[in-house]
Amino acid sequence: MNRTTGYSLLLDWRLHLIVIVTSVIAEFIGILKFDIGIGIVILLPLLYAFVFSVFFNGNIIPKAAKIIGPASNIATYWVLICVMPFIAKFSVGIGPKINDIIAAGPALILQELGNVATVLFALPVAVLLFGMGREAVGATHSIAREPNIALVADRFGIKSPEGIGVMGVYVMGTLFGAIYFSLLAGFMASWDLFDIRALAMACGVGSGSMMGACSASLAEVVPDRADDVIAFAATSNLLTYGTGLFMSVFVALPLAEFCYKILVKIRKPVAENTKAEHELEDEVAQMEVSDDEEVPLNVTQTLVALAVMSAILLITNWAGTGVSPLEALPGMLIIFGFCAVGVLIGKVIPFKIPAIAWISLVAIFFALPFMPTDSYVMEATNKLGLLPLITPALAYAGIAISQREVALFKKSGVKIAIVALLTFTGTFVGSAVIANILL
Repeated sequence: MNRTTGYSLLLDWRLHLIVIVTSVIAEFIGILKFDIGIGIVILLPLLYAFVFSVFFNGNIIPKAAKIIGPASNIATYWVLICVMPFIAKFSVGIGPKINDIIAAGPALILQELGNVATVLFALPVAVLLFGMGREAVGATHSIAREPNIALVADRFGIKSPEGIGVMGVYVMGTLFGAIYFSLLAGFMASWDLFDIRALAMACGVGSGSMMGACSASLAEVVPDRADDVIAFAATSNLLTYGTGLFMSVFVALPLAEFCYKILVKIRKPVAENTKAEHELEDEVAQMEVSDDEEVPLNVTQTLVALAVMSAILLITNWAGTGVSPLEALPGMLIIFGFCAVGVLIGKVIPFKIPAIAWISLVAIFFALPFMPTDSYVMEATNKLGLLPLITPALAYAGIAISQREVALFKKSGVKIAIVALLTFTGTFVGSAVIANILL
């Protein structure tokens, strides 16, 4: 972001007003549940906020650009800023449950192996049914968040078939990942086949918004176990930040390449030379994308943005829980403090660890049972609901959909969408099964 114009664009009132209005309307609609016979589908406010905000995205509806102006270009920053307080609130719930989490340690650690189920679920469909080439390796080795893109770009190049595959799944995750995980988690929880802790662990996929939507849905199915859901999902997500990339490097990516070689031999040889196999590679490689490369916010900009976000979240929390902003203010100030300390630690310590991981650790520390702050932290932050803290993130996400993502989505078509959803399903089900066995 240009440093001279950063604040005027970052604080553009039109963007935030649209997010506040769409989020408040979404919270007023509330949670809707539908029994479809084979399970329960749960629709959360974050889904409505995302849908509403898409109508203000100039890259999808050109006329909307006149309403929101250039502020839509910085909505991506606000998705991450909004996730920070949510992660802090979530992590506070780990402290009181620390003994239960330690007892479930083996399940928490080994369920990470379930993430390789992305390959087993999605790769056969990509190669045998859709006739995809090497792009299937990039698309199915993980749920394709930023560390996975960096890995594939480093090993194969971002314009390689593998790079195109991982970018296709990344776009799908950005657009629909949080929504899909919220639906999948609630649906599977309604079957009553899995320990709720196992499903909560499976929510820790290494994405704050996806984890939040997933665990919020679980908490709605079993409200009496909401504290367990929060603690185990947040802990699992924190572990994924530390182990996810290594799992991809040493297990998931090699497994995807190995399975691809076998599947190609099974597939009819004639399919290897069809246009359909290389369509995604050729079309996406030829695209010209006009989006500018994002420049990270500096510390001052981040703290200012967090202060603005805290005010916005007090409003959405009021709409979602009925707790007035004044009553919820002490809890929000605590959350802001955790976020600020986490951001500062991330800038000082020379390790490439996401700021939200440091924020999580800080929040956990001050909520531990032996800390003198634990009672006050829990009492104050209990005034803040979980769902109202994540709903605005999806509103910003709807506005943040870029030309690049729209172009990739159009070019990749139905194939990559189906492969992406199978990839998401694989990581969730695989992790849940392993955790359930070990609990």
